[in-house]
Amino acid sequence: MTTSAAAPTRRDQILKEAARLFAERGFHGVGVDEIGAAVGISGPGLYRHFAGKDAMLAELLVGISGRLYAGGRKHVEAAAGDPAALLDRLIDGHIEFALDDRDLIILHDRELDRLRDSDRKLVRQLQRQYVELWVDAVRQLHPQALEPQVRTAVHAVFGLLNSTPHLSRRATLPGRAAMAALLRRLAHGALAAVTPY
Repeated sequence: MTTSAAAPTRRDQILKEAARLFAERGFHGVGVDEIGAAVGISGPGLYRHFAGKDAMLAELLVGISGRLYAGGRKHVEAAAGDPAALLDRLIDGHIEFALDDRDLIILHDRELDRLRDSDRKLVRQLQRQYVELWVDAVRQLHPQALEPQVRTAVHAVFGLLNSTPHLSRRATLPGRAAMAALLRRLAHGALAAVTPY
């Protein structure tokens, strides 16, 4: 019997709880004992999986940047040269991230400077590569648009989509499908604005 998704590993569980706790209380406001308790192991037991909190933070932030870029590359391949399909896929993929990984967005905003220089540089490199996928897609779809406007619009869309953790309490937001549809319309509208009048 095959399952659609592999069960999360202990390491994955630790990272998920670390992201949640770091997002709620800040990196320095959380101890390894609390992370361990959240996954049912002792704090010192975490050291079998990670060298420490710094290693968890690095894996979370480098990991999500790598995941977004790898997903973007898959979208490029799947779109097979159709820029409209590619942009749809990029937007939908980022919306899924923005709705499912809110803790990582908060963590990136608040804790990126805590990474070692080498890890921070890797995050920035992966982010630049991800941005270029979007810029290329928009320029293919709107070849008359100037590159600086396209780049600005792409960054504005990231700001829009990555604002989801800062919206009011989840109970007052529309359901997931309605929220995704709204974000999709807003992102397409912002990117279409690169076309000269």
